[in-house]
Amino acid sequence: MIVVPAVDLRGGYCVQLVGGDYDDERVRLDDPRGIAREWSRIGFSRLHVVDLDAATSRGQNTDVIRELLREATVPVQVGGGVRHESQIERLIDDGATWVVIGTRAVEDEDWRVDMAAKFPGRLIIAADVRDRRVVTRGWSETSTLDVIDFAESLRGLPLGGLLVTAVHKEGLMEGTDLPLMEDVADASAWPVFASGGVSSSDDIRALEHRGVAGAVIGMALYTGAIDARRTAEEFGE
Repeated sequence: MIVVPAVDLRGGYCVQLVGGDYDDERVRLDDPRGIAREWSRIGFSRLHVVDLDAATSRGQNTDVIRELLREATVPVQVGGGVRHESQIERLIDDGATWVVIGTRAVEDEDWRVDMAAKFPGRLIIAADVRDRRVVTRGWSETSTLDVIDFAESLRGLPLGGLLVTAVHKEGLMEGTDLPLMEDVADASAWPVFASGGVSSSDDIRALEHRGVAGAVIGMALYTGAIDARRTAEEFGE
């Protein structure tokens, strides 16, 4: 089990939202590059960077991400609004170890198959979930696609992993959706990374016991609900 700190970008700031709601921003910090450096210095061996503005078609944080990747001393996975091959290429060229693709990967099967073949092992597919249905376009649209069916459909692709975010738990600090994550881990041929609601070391251990490979954590680290140093020592690699 590895814990991966989240660096969510909005307007050049590092933020944390509750339930993906842009009107409910609980954390806003300047210098996201410095924050990324600090997570690495503490002992985390991987970072998760998301361009929230690009994900919701409100803008982009390309320059911040490029500088963050240039300075990174650990592998970084980057996502948010990645819907074209050229974006994947640019992020890899800029230094991303993995690129996280969501909306288009969910909606366009031919595209995700093609991209997985062109970038084997470099893509992580993001399945954002509410009531076991996959949501897209910055959590604004709910599909009819069941997340377990979706996970099973990815079995033949050369992926770097599957990131599942329990949108209904995101930022609430009430624990994650363990039954959901266990079912996805059972269905997936690839390492599953869980996100949304992780608020304690017990949550992390519970995910590990259910076969989840990693947890992407934001709010709990930024608010101090989880001790960052101890977490890096126990789950940093």
